[in-house]
Amino acid sequence: MSFGGLNSMWVIVLFDLPTDTPEARKQYQVFRKHLLEDGFIMMQYSVYMRHSASDENAQVHAKRVKLRLPPDGEVRIVKITDKQFGRIEVFYGKKHKKIELPPEQLSLF
Repeated sequence: MSFGGLNSMWVIVLFDLPTDTPEARKQYQVFRKHLLEDGFIMMQYSVYMRHSASDENAQVHAKRVKLRLPPDGEVRIVKITDKQFGRIEVFYGKKHKKIELPPEQLSLF
């Protein structure tokens, strides 16, 4: 999807955080809460995604994730175009399921 020549993007955050102590579980919950507050939704366990209208907007949200990194564990941030996202194949068992669609609403600044 393109808005005025700008390609919309998806920011995908993948993480593997420890949960072996009460403090580690708290850090996990805080990190997840920040993702949700920034508009990310759960794609699957420990994988969250957010649609952005442009690469510049995607960079803003990636930077916010970097500012909230927990002290332990592993976090990866992937940015892909809407077209690339549309090529994802999702399976539940042997059944094929359509992927999530980008929001219909266009944000004007």
